[in-house]
Amino acid sequence: MQLNRLVNFHKTVGDKTRLRIVGLLKEGPLHGQAIAGKLGLTPPTISHHLTKLKEIDIVYQRRDKNTIYYHLNERKLDLLAGAITRLGDEEMNTEFQVTDEEKHKVLSNFMDSDGKLKSIPAQLKKRLIILEHILQGLEPGETYSELKINEHIKKYHEDYATIRREFIMHHFMTRDKGYYELNPRELWLIQ
Repeated sequence: MQLNRLVNFHKTVGDKTRLRIVGLLKEGPLHGQAIAGKLGLTPPTISHHLTKLKEIDIVYQRRDKNTIYYHLNERKLDLLAGAITRLGDEEMNTEFQVTDEEKHKVLSNFMDSDGKLKSIPAQLKKRLIILEHILQGLEPGETYSELKINEHIKKYHEDYATIRREFIMHHFMTRDKGYYELNPRELWLIQ
């Protein structure tokens, strides 16, 4: 799961009113007016909070005649709420553990003598090895602009957008408002 989604989930549900709404919806679907009445808040306030909960997909709505009922997406809530306990889990990463010999073989097959990437490997395990190699020179705790990340990636391959996206997808880095930062090594899919 992408780290940004997990952070966004916790920021969104980290509000007393939203937690109370989730608690009410665990008992069953309710319409906005009923939620407002039970919480002693105005319908526009409830509407605002419901919109935030719908954005992270833990609340959805269904129309019954002229009334919109809000339902709790319990499966999604359980998935997102439990994701934090699975960060860095050994079983998440064991499939991608590689030996130094494997790394050397992949690097020699996909990198030319100038250190440029010949092609992006299709096989995930090999692609992760290449991505880890490209990260060399980036420092933990440093924040990099998108321009700086692009320049760094161009040293290895011209398709910086794809590589940048792969860094995010495979938890090597996080992105926030156009700035990138290395994740702790324990969160990477490859060890």
